[in-house]
Amino acid sequence: MYSYIEGKLIEKNPAYVVIDCQGIGYMINISLNTFTKLKDKGHFKLFTHFAIKNEATTPVGFVLFGFADEQEREFFLQLISVSGVGQSTALLMLSSLATEKLYAAIVGNNPAVLQSVKGIGAKSAQRIIIDLKDKLEKGKISHDFVGVEHNTNKEEALSGLTVLGFNKPAADRALSKVLEKEGADLPVEILIKEALKIL
Repeated sequence: MYSYIEGKLIEKNPAYVVIDCQGIGYMINISLNTFTKLKDKGHFKLFTHFAIKNEATTPVGFVLFGFADEQEREFFLQLISVSGVGQSTALLMLSSLATEKLYAAIVGNNPAVLQSVKGIGAKSAQRIIIDLKDKLEKGKISHDFVGVEHNTNKEEALSGLTVLGFNKPAADRALSKVLEKEGADLPVEILIKEALKIL
């Protein structure tokens, strides 16, 4: 329905953004990979996927997913084409792993990397590899993805984790453990990725 939405970036956090397009504010769910590529404010364009969200943890409704580039959107569409991989799971995969790492894991037949994502078991990991390996190698997805680091704080990381569906106290504890181990100056995307390994 919508190929892309272009407008002024009004609100941003690791799980969603609000873009003002001619007086209408679109709330768009994003991955952590897309978050790292967004500037703080200003004009921005997101490639979108419009979907009906009907998963066990949420009420039925319409939802927009946004991606900084067409390759990541294509990756998302490929992931949700796999039986048993829902929209939330696909977005979590794109948030937990760098896109190039996810690509390499599927093409390189490395299910252990996929299983590091919360909710992905051995069977799901193998199914994703079997279904997507050839498609990714022959399709329009390239593994030459570039991430842009963006600094933020623990509160923003906590907000992103809770919007992704994690219990706030548990997410807070996980972030505290990461900060104790790695130091207080970690960028938000690294904070979230490391916390996801604990949760």
